[in-house]
Amino acid sequence: MAYFSSSSSKNPIKLLHFLTILSFSFSWASSPSPSIHDLLVSRGLPKGLLPEEVKSYTLSDNGTLEVLLDEPCLTKYENRVLFDSVVRANLRYGSLIGVVGLSQEELFLWLPVKDIIVDDPTSGLILFDIGVAHKQLSLSLFEEPPHCKPQGILKNQVRKQKGFEAMR
Repeated sequence: MAYFSSSSSKNPIKLLHFLTILSFSFSWASSPSPSIHDLLVSRGLPKGLLPEEVKSYTLSDNGTLEVLLDEPCLTKYENRVLFDSVVRANLRYGSLIGVVGLSQEELFLWLPVKDIIVDDPTSGLILFDIGVAHKQLSLSLFEEPPHCKPQGILKNQVRKQKGFEAMR
């Protein structure tokens, strides 16, 4: 590199330029990964698709996304959803394909979510493929990451809110 020649040490501007580039390179290499929510947005998905309580994630070169939570938990968009402690999917622009570890409650049944797709962001809709059906939800439900509660806590809160009716 020309920056290391003997003439470079005599030219403070070249040396300063080299040090600036070197420090930028180190800060860029050591910068933290984007949050899972920022990653989703950069890939055409809403940031509220995954809960606030995501502990970590990995994204492989082939697009396989693995999201880790401390424990399985429940939250609600339009209906209740259950996140396992590990959620996996193939992340493509505007979609999570082959989702594993996410279930949605439909008519008192827990059905696994297979795919999540935003075909046209201007439509304001997101599609959940739950195998036996496709469900379209408003993107506005996913504007902010939801808080996810451990599975038992949410069930107990529902019972307390509904009282005797929930006990039947």
